[in-house]
Amino acid sequence: MKEIKKSSAKKVAPKAAPKAASGKKPVVKVAPKAAVQSKPVNPEQRYKMIEEAAYYIAERHGFNGDSAYFWSLAEAEINTKLN
Repeated sequence: MKEIKKSSAKKVAPKAAPKAASGKKPVVKVAPKAAVQSKPVNPEQRYKMIEEAAYYIAERHGFNGDSAYFWSLAEAEINTKLN
């Protein structure tokens, strides 16, 4: 009968948790607002954006409800995104 050799694999100790960097959080740089918006939106573009947003809001509500309400929600959403 042949002898079966067992592999001599070394057991590895679990790694220690990384040390906290003296309680500091990593720095995340955010671009200034002026750098994000390249050029202003003209009134016609703004109107189209509100129109499209109002459509999708109405769609989420199953097209049941007041269109003026959907328009006002869309207007607020677009104003927030543009400012």
